[in-house]
Amino acid sequence: MTRKYFGTDGIRGQANCYPMTADMALKVAMATAQVLRREELGGDHKNRAVIGKDPRLSGYMLEQAMTAGFLAMGMDVFLTGPMPTPAIARLTRTWRADVGVMISASHNSYQDNGIKLFGADGYKLPDAMEQEIESWIDRDMTPELPGPEALGKATRIDDAQGRYVEFVKRSFPRGQTLEGMKVVLDCANGAAYKVAPQLLWELEAEVITIGDKPNGRNINDRCGATAPAQLQERVLAEGADIGIALDGDADRLIVVDEKGIVVDGDQIMALLAVTKKAQGFLQGNGIVATVMSNLGLERFLQAQGMDLVRTAVGDRYVIEAMRAGGYNIGGEQSGHLILSDFSTTGDGVLAALQVLAAIKQAGKPASAVLHLFDSLPQILQNVRFENGAQPLDDAGVKDAITQAEQTLANDGRLVIRPSGTEPVIRVMAEGDDQALVQQIVNDLCAVIEKAAG
Repeated sequence: MTRKYFGTDGIRGQANCYPMTADMALKVAMATAQVLRREELGGDHKNRAVIGKDPRLSGYMLEQAMTAGFLAMGMDVFLTGPMPTPAIARLTRTWRADVGVMISASHNSYQDNGIKLFGADGYKLPDAMEQEIESWIDRDMTPELPGPEALGKATRIDDAQGRYVEFVKRSFPRGQTLEGMKVVLDCANGAAYKVAPQLLWELEAEVITIGDKPNGRNINDRCGATAPAQLQERVLAEGADIGIALDGDADRLIVVDEKGIVVDGDQIMALLAVTKKAQGFLQGNGIVATVMSNLGLERFLQAQGMDLVRTAVGDRYVIEAMRAGGYNIGGEQSGHLILSDFSTTGDGVLAALQVLAAIKQAGKPASAVLHLFDSLPQILQNVRFENGAQPLDDAGVKDAITQAEQTLANDGRLVIRPSGTEPVIRVMAEGDDQALVQQIVNDLCAVIEKAAG
């Protein structure tokens, strides 16, 4: 069944424009409450929701609208204020809530916002449940409203940040600290602007923080995991040991080594896999990544006797494969890293601690620890098309893709896919011969553009 509102990562759009309006947020909350409604336990049970957000301006509007929707349907609400997405997933479980809500558009600019929903187990809601929620959004829910005596109440949780900091600290090797490490931390003017600096400081690192002054409009603005140039410059200027970049909701991590070189999620996954295997803690003898992860990572893991399981793009698909196959490390090249020993979703702050611990234990510079393989040349280009067009169904496009796959054969990979968030076709090719890869991408984009009209 095609979903109307939910995409690969919740509901997302430009703030105050359909579907990311206060009215829609109200309806999503009411519909979610209706789906979750269950018989009262012990005569006085109320379903509970946890709501967090990042600091973008529209978060105030959507937070209040969702709160109103849940309260109107008889649910109690716990409000955390600005918190990382993984913190909301965690707190949903520890507070025994029925649903967790994160109001964020992740790495997007402040004009956008989104709604992510987590179940009582801390995992993102399954597709079937999102479809059920969608089935209620467009209905008149007035007949489902409880009486005035059954309305919910809202409570702001003042110690939410401290709870998350203590939880993440427990993932760091016992008895060790980050004393002697100089870390530049870029919080993207986002959800982790308080908890991430506090955490590193408590672990005794020397912390230089940038992107920690959100004003509602500067989230991800030339900072954070998607724009690491400022971090690179600061690492070199400060003579720091490492740079850590989070994105707007802190579920993503990108690292900069002491030489100012950006380290992506593939290299980080390689380090974590090798580290966990050496410690005897790697489950499944491999990791889970998406079709976008570099072939160099796959070859490296194979040489180390480990497997790489690939999924469709999206951390929800990575998590599904991890759970199905019993893996405890997974992620995306973009920096979404899932460590299921600790978390049910991507957690940039937690992953950063594991990286810092590995560097500290190795006693070597970040550049020596974090560059375990050479990435193959990988080129990604987007082809925009009008909504409703289906360029990948064109016979000429299909023939061109088949020919490109035959040309690359065993010396590379080709991934052609529609974006899950915007009307573009993503064309990615990688291989040992960079000139050949570039030519293949150029030719395919030309054919797709023609078919797209």
